[in-house]
Amino acid sequence: MSLNMQSQIQKIITRRAEVAEKLMDPTVTSDIASYTKLSKEYKALEEVCTQGETYLALAKSKSEAAEILADKTADPDFKSMAQDEYDNALKELPKLEENLKVLLLPKDEDDERNAILEIRAGTGGDEAALFAADLFKMYNAYAATQDWTVEIQDVSESDVGGYKEIIAKITGYNVFGKLKFESGVHRVQRVPATETQGRVHTSAATVAVLPEAEEVDVHIEEKDLRIDVFRSSGPGGQSVNTTDSAVRITHLPTNIVVQCQDEKSQLKNKAKALNILRSRILAAEREKVDAVRALSRKSMVGSGDRSEKIRTYNYPQSRVTDHRIETSWHSLNSIMQGIGLEDVIDTLQREDQAARLAALAE
Repeated sequence: MSLNMQSQIQKIITRRAEVAEKLMDPTVTSDIASYTKLSKEYKALEEVCTQGETYLALAKSKSEAAEILADKTADPDFKSMAQDEYDNALKELPKLEENLKVLLLPKDEDDERNAILEIRAGTGGDEAALFAADLFKMYNAYAATQDWTVEIQDVSESDVGGYKEIIAKITGYNVFGKLKFESGVHRVQRVPATETQGRVHTSAATVAVLPEAEEVDVHIEEKDLRIDVFRSSGPGGQSVNTTDSAVRITHLPTNIVVQCQDEKSQLKNKAKALNILRSRILAAEREKVDAVRALSRKSMVGSGDRSEKIRTYNYPQSRVTDHRIETSWHSLNSIMQGIGLEDVIDTLQREDQAARLAALAE
């Protein structure tokens, strides 16, 4: 291990101790926002520290064992024990070093943010809307396995029970870091329930995962907004509200339009719409930065472009294929139930880490 990496580990160990001390401070524990932020930082530091401390202890053991083996006067039994320790360290240290290289990669500052999940039906009519609903169920189930909270912000249902569009806020630890590679076009190949001749149809839905923006991240001027209110309506146009509680906000400088009608309160709908608007503005800025980075290095898992076809769900063959990394899983049911999605996400994260490590070595 390089001295630079050892220095990085020592700094992180020191920082963890500082954060742990702050978490015991009554002034911090009484401030929910500060306590939550520090708790997330502590959790992020913990894995690096655990593996880093193991590495440093093993490296020290190897060094001490080498000294004993070089000592011609050392007891033979003592030398035999030292040889075992040396061989074990020689075997384990490279694995730990590779893990630490990944853990010490520059972090995406947005990874620990909550996320705004947007799913929209694409080509395929009613079947696309049903697939959009299936994707939302998949992410909702996966969120439950991660102890995340899912709160629907806005939904537009189709006549057959699917979703033309659904927007949800997902809250928890490392939400955006886990879901950010899900953005793009998801395609499904299956026999629709309405198909009488058993033919396989292809439909699509678009997924966008945005890091949730806070007010301090994106400042919005009131003069830059056009706010329209209207009456909420359900599928088929039937009224679900007798007051003008639905809100549509247009951000004039960017022409981004957000609407929310999930709540009966106009104020609550406005607050939700503003939160989504800030997140879309932040995502647009992020896309500009990512586009610049892409000029020097193309990520193996894609750019997160919502127009990019990233995955196919083939029901007849029970297969899910991610086209960015050319990998398939023959566990479609498990993935759609949210349980198997962890394997897909882990694989995408490893590919991204490998690409970034390779870029550092160039």
